[in-house]
Amino acid sequence: MRRFSSGRAAGGRAFLVCLWALLLGACATLPRPSAPDGAPARAELEFFTLEARFALRHDERSYSGLLSWRHLPARDEMFLASPLGQGMAEIVSDADGARLTGRDGKVHAAADVAALTEQVLGFPLPLERLSAWVLGRSGGAGSLLADAQGRPSSLAEDGWLIGYEYADDNPQALPIRLLVERPGTLELRLRIDEWGQGRAQARGLGDE
Repeated sequence: MRRFSSGRAAGGRAFLVCLWALLLGACATLPRPSAPDGAPARAELEFFTLEARFALRHDERSYSGLLSWRHLPARDEMFLASPLGQGMAEIVSDADGARLTGRDGKVHAAADVAALTEQVLGFPLPLERLSAWVLGRSGGAGSLLADAQGRPSSLAEDGWLIGYEYADDNPQALPIRLLVERPGTLELRLRIDEWGQGRAQARGLGDE
């Protein structure tokens, strides 16, 4: 969540350096977590909150940090923090477009999250599809495979591959791990520590 041409504004470069300075970290293999306490059933969710750890790899570079996300039918709020919990950026996406606010208060705006991340990072991230993928649903015309309990085990969609891992055999369990990848280009791993029904507000930059 990079490549800047020589023509990109210095402010954009400085923001990216600031954003990833604290998020920088190697993608590591983590022990299998237990199921999040009080997690709602997957089939019941139309909106949600989640708390997760992420690891992103692009262009042979690796980044890691914390994600607090609230997904509503017409709005997404994402709070990104360093591995130690220091807030670095907020992303809000709604009918008015997508906006990223840095810790310094500077705001970047675009028509959608893919355009926003390409503007700021130098490459697009499929965050708008991720709200469907994280629930094991296709964001378009994807091909979904189920495990022995009938839960999503893998999904292929428009060149993206998504893999799922669960803590137990509950047929309605929500995933505790996701692997989202475009082979040879980008890999995003999520380890989800907590699921919620989506009514609570996501953390903000002042909530550390």
